[in-house]
Amino acid sequence: MARDYAKEYKASRTPKRRLANILRKRARRLMIKKHGEKAVQGKEIDHNHMLASMSTSQLSSTANRPSNLSIKSVHANRIKQPARR
Repeated sequence: MARDYAKEYKASRTPKRRLANILRKRARRLMIKKHGEKAVQGKEIDHNHMLASMSTSQLSSTANRPSNLSIKSVHANRIKQPARR
């Protein structure tokens, strides 16, 4: 079955997905500022409570708290991800 790129693009433009993307980028910048570029290079920033499971109000208030962020290897972070449908 072929992928529906138009449908994927449209889904990525929803307000919740856009906010989550902004928060992911902001979290990375915060960790670079706190730990330095070398500590984050080649790593991913992990949200201990996943952004996908949060409501919109929770996203803006609790997503990027220092207690919710950690630096992990790509492998360790991807293992944690939920199964795709």
